[in-house]
Amino acid sequence: MLNYVVDHRLIAPLVPSGTEIDFENGETFLSVVGFLFLDTRLLGFPIPLHRDFEEVNLRFYVRRKSADTWRRGVVFIRELVPRRAIAFLARACYGENYVALPMKHEIEHLDENLKVEYSWRRGRKRESLKMNAPGQPQSIPAGSHAEFITEHYTCLRSGCAEYRVEHPRWKIWNASSFELNADVATLYGQQFLNTLDAPPRSAFIADGSPITVHTREVL
Repeated sequence: MLNYVVDHRLIAPLVPSGTEIDFENGETFLSVVGFLFLDTRLLGFPIPLHRDFEEVNLRFYVRRKSADTWRRGVVFIRELVPRRAIAFLARACYGENYVALPMKHEIEHLDENLKVEYSWRRGRKRESLKMNAPGQPQSIPAGSHAEFITEHYTCLRSGCAEYRVEHPRWKIWNASSFELNADVATLYGQQFLNTLDAPPRSAFIADGSPITVHTREVL
């Protein structure tokens, strides 16, 4: 996860109806996230040849008032996956902006040093998200920046339909080095070029866990 401070005016046009931008200490964030799906099932059923695959997404954070509490959400700007069938099902089931591209990953954990890389190809150019982290993963403190980034449910752009995402509390490694190697303007839009060219506020790797994605609910 690479997390950048973003001018809230850049993401304001993408905020779903019924929600508002979620600020942390007066700042809002744009995150580039790479992760690996393992043993994926749709409505409880595995899809042959589509159970294990990579995803890289660009997202930001919103919230919505529900009764007397705030529900915290994620809005995805673009999501990259390696197979057309996955992109089609994700668009159909969740209404998200999925794009299918050739992708691969590398995860190496040796001598208490973790190396993770997700890469994809657009045309003749290969792009990537890379990160290295030393030591053992640490628990995420309550009220911390890392908690803000990782503990959000998901809200779609259309309407404000939402689907809850449940997982155990993760542990994280803080990255010692990282790199986003991509043509940001053509991948995500010219408006995000300056944001994603600047140094990120934080960079970390989460250890992951089983995740349950609930059926979409229209609000």
